[in-house]
Amino acid sequence: MIKTDNVLTESSGLSFAVADRFIIRRNVMKYKTKMLADRFASIVSLWPGVECIALNEAALPDTLDPYYALIMDVFCSAAIPPPEERCQLYGDDVAAFESSGRSEKDRFLIGDIPVRIEYKLTGKVEELVSIADSKPESLWLIKDSGTYGFYRLDRGEIIFSRNDWIYDIRKRLENLGDQFWTEMRNAVQSKMEHFLLDLGAACFQGDDFHYLISSSGFIKTACLTLFCVNRCFEPSHRAYNNQVRSLAILPDSFIAEFETFLSNEQGMTMERRFALAKIIARGIIAL
Repeated sequence: MIKTDNVLTESSGLSFAVADRFIIRRNVMKYKTKMLADRFASIVSLWPGVECIALNEAALPDTLDPYYALIMDVFCSAAIPPPEERCQLYGDDVAAFESSGRSEKDRFLIGDIPVRIEYKLTGKVEELVSIADSKPESLWLIKDSGTYGFYRLDRGEIIFSRNDWIYDIRKRLENLGDQFWTEMRNAVQSKMEHFLLDLGAACFQGDDFHYLISSSGFIKTACLTLFCVNRCFEPSHRAYNNQVRSLAILPDSFIAEFETFLSNEQGMTMERRFALAKIIARGIIAL
């Protein structure tokens, strides 16, 4: 389930002895992640109505990675036990347990490992997928929420499945039509253009706060537009940087422009970043 990293060599600056200890510790921690995922899956899968459990990709990096978290999506068609009972069932080593008001998310620690278990009704998932694949007149209901929910449905590692429900959902997501992607692109591209205008206004006014907000909004929606152009669901924010660079369809020179836009070099003035944003936007709109 969890990949093992390549072996370190002396070129990394570590002696072989130190490197071996480092690798052993990393493998032990990854093994611990697998054991925890299997442990919680074995508990939750016993509840009536739990159809599928998926492991989020945030659990795939090393546990020493600052982005690491053990996140599990649990898809259920019936009521689940109340929060107090769930906490007891998870085990005696659960610390700092908290549950959202509607019992959709449980957060807690196992030692120093952050765990989040999210419960999602299969009926609600089916409703959203139906809007995406067969109800174009209702797409406005999901435009603002984006496609990250679909990304998690499509990319989570299945560690328990009672039936073919999740695989049927994934097949439907794989076959979304042109209208869905065109509508989603138009929505996020419009937002990108609005952020570009805001960025220009902030630059003209010398408004540092609005400039920062508009810059982040612009580059995020620029990436979202490119994901739609490539018919890819949007990943978590921490994965934007890597995944947008690997897209098959990109404007010429986008990678260089993207890296420059993100740069914090002293020479990157408000005016220069705004001019670069206009170039990026024109390239994306032309696709």
